[in-house]
Amino acid sequence: MTVIEIFEPALCCSTGVCGVEIDPVLVDFHADLEWAKRNGAAVERRNLAQQPLAFAENATVKDFLERSGQEALPIVLVGGEVALVGRYPSRSELARWAGIPEAGDEEPPGSCCSGSCCC
Repeated sequence: MTVIEIFEPALCCSTGVCGVEIDPVLVDFHADLEWAKRNGAAVERRNLAQQPLAFAENATVKDFLERSGQEALPIVLVGGEVALVGRYPSRSELARWAGIPEAGDEEPPGSCCSGSCCC
């Protein structure tokens, strides 16, 4: 199975969906990521604030950071290859990389990430 690795900038928590001013981009991404995982995607998130060693140990990510700086994060690797930089992937991109038909299950009504509460 192809692994999708997302190397993110320093976030306040593992999801980035916390605090007083929650970034709506991260809320949407978190919902898409949970959808992908429920549908069988192998995804690993790496947060610069919480897992700096993962950034230093991955030659591709380390070179990217030295060249572009942490302002250019996130960087997404699919099967160890750079697939996307500078923004979070969409649900359709996650589906394509993981081999998931996009007609997969939808977010159940009233679930945490459907907008009824904060995750």
